[in-house]
Amino acid sequence: MRFAYFALPHIGGTYSVFKQLRHGLADFGIDVRWLAQGTGHQTVTPDLRDEMAFGTLLNMPDTLDERTCARCLAAAIESRGYDGVFINVLGDRMQMNIARYLREDILRIMIVHNITPGTYAAATSIRDYVHATVGVSERCRSDLVARHGFSPDSTFAIPNALDRMKFAEVERKPSPQSPLRLLFLGRVEDASKGVLWLPPILEGLPNTVMLTIAGDGPDLSRLKARFSAPHNARVFYEGAVSPHKVPELVAHHDVLIMPSRFEGFGMTLIEAMAAGCVPVVSNIRGVTDTIVDDGQDGLLFPVGNYGQAVRLIAGLERDRNLLAQMSAAAIRKVAERFSSDEMARRYHEVIGSIKADSLDLSPPLDLNGWSMPPGLRPGLRTYIPGPLKNWLRVMRERL
Repeated sequence: MRFAYFALPHIGGTYSVFKQLRHGLADFGIDVRWLAQGTGHQTVTPDLRDEMAFGTLLNMPDTLDERTCARCLAAAIESRGYDGVFINVLGDRMQMNIARYLREDILRIMIVHNITPGTYAAATSIRDYVHATVGVSERCRSDLVARHGFSPDSTFAIPNALDRMKFAEVERKPSPQSPLRLLFLGRVEDASKGVLWLPPILEGLPNTVMLTIAGDGPDLSRLKARFSAPHNARVFYEGAVSPHKVPELVAHHDVLIMPSRFEGFGMTLIEAMAAGCVPVVSNIRGVTDTIVDDGQDGLLFPVGNYGQAVRLIAGLERDRNLLAQMSAAAIRKVAERFSSDEMARRYHEVIGSIKADSLDLSPPLDLNGWSMPPGLRPGLRTYIPGPLKNWLRVMRERL
């Protein structure tokens, strides 16, 4: 069997899922290839250029209208002999919408990567045209089934995974007598990642705690401006980090701080744990609390309660034996629960189930009448002011 995975090589969780599926499903005789449309001018970072061999970029000039691009995408799926497609919610709206127009015999598996209202609205807009939906956390699945009309029989929770061997190969060197090494790793963006809480967190910690910020994003300059002068010397900026450097980076830090307002899964979380970097993270129901056993292999704090985050990190700074115990437990947790083999096995089961069952899907639409459903168009939430939206996100998680 052959599956197309809608994504262009990039640094991020969506493409990490592709790499694990490509490797894992190959053992089951399923060939997974990335597929994306563009102008032919798209480039990828040097670290990802080897990934171009594992997919196809369809050259679609900017002058083409959306319906014509959709025709080209549908024709490519059929002509290249794909038996099915993996559709990433909000990865690209045209690629999502193509699910409503593909031939009935092409299997369609939708992957939901986040827990936001906009994500759920987009997923619901093509719900009746996909054979199965996979949420990357139990929260995704339970929300879709309980609140958005998804069938429990065709909606699954399959956590993301990583290549643990790449992390096991990196030697961890704990330094009980040295300053505590605190790490933020990910997109530097406040609405989801809560990065503007990092300055008060660091300022509340002893001067022996050092913070590394690894990543780039739209709020980097705002974040730098928030650190007061006495604490600037304790902050180090790594910039964007290529995937092959992540294992070494996390292995050389003691604690991962993740003050997110929302997450669909948190790939950074299991990457840190795989290398023994102890997570101190927001308690997001059905997401982080299904990865971290609070007090055993990491620590959880209420979303937005950065004062509690300070107390937890300070406790680890004082008690290095507890830090070492949690570090070892975190490594064991990832080895047991988040292997790429287990992830691929579960996706293979999903593919097998939808092949065996005759699902009552909505019939495909005619490409001549191409249109975007409401869930894939900007909604009223787009116009809610950022501060109010952030407050609502915090309240939703706390309640």
